[in-house]
Amino acid sequence: MDFTTLKIELDGPVARLLLNRPDKANAMSEAMWQELPQAAAWINTQKQVRVVILAGAGKHFTAGIDLQVLSGLSQKVLGPGCPARAREFLREWIIGAQASLSAIESIRVPVIAAIQGACVGAGVDLISACDLRYATVDARFCIKEVDLAVVADVGTVQRLRHVIGYARTAELTYTAETFNGAKAEVIGLVSATYPNGEALMAAVDALAKDLAAKSPITVRGVKQNLLYSRDHTVAEGLEYAAGWNAAMLISDDIREAVSAFLGKRQAQFED
Repeated sequence: MDFTTLKIELDGPVARLLLNRPDKANAMSEAMWQELPQAAAWINTQKQVRVVILAGAGKHFTAGIDLQVLSGLSQKVLGPGCPARAREFLREWIIGAQASLSAIESIRVPVIAAIQGACVGAGVDLISACDLRYATVDARFCIKEVDLAVVADVGTVQRLRHVIGYARTAELTYTAETFNGAKAEVIGLVSATYPNGEALMAAVDALAKDLAAKSPITVRGVKQNLLYSRDHTVAEGLEYAAGWNAAMLISDDIREAVSAFLGKRQAQFED
């Protein structure tokens, strides 16, 4: 697909989804908010894609929401006209923005965020919707919204506490502290850090290829069960897993996995 703010590169079973406004530090413009769910929907139609790498073109992951978007929303809400309709418009815009990032979370295969440079504001919302996160040691993170007199509303507050815990999420959301990749690794926001962008992408590429070599139907099932269990009780998660495996366990993939193990060879799975 052709996008104005994104770029998709296919490398066999790995799709690289790039935020592609490097001259603007990949700030999230109105067009980018609209194109993210379109890209996610297209990726979900590509049966050969087993893993997605989400990264930013150029030096930065993203500087967060484009300030022109905030300015335009302010003019719409504070301008002349019916205040109720203006606020209804704002609520609908926020719900649409939430859906844009939820679309990334809903990609049927694992999404790995590779972060270098700035990852600010809505950028943290975006990586919170990913399955795995890795960064350069000098990447810069900030939940910036409170300093702009905005309550973070598109995913950080809701998702990040499941990654780093409530107390850490509360602290970073209240303070808008800027912290580097080293601290992000310590608090569990990212799983590992690397000295530079080249090392980061080499490691993420290797991980993506490793995941892509596994049973795709099983990896997709793991993602569904992780997300379901995050949002439900242990008992509900166990019941969901039992139903999932009752339906999906007996597959060509399990036979191939066992055969490959016994034959000491690399398993080969259909998409």
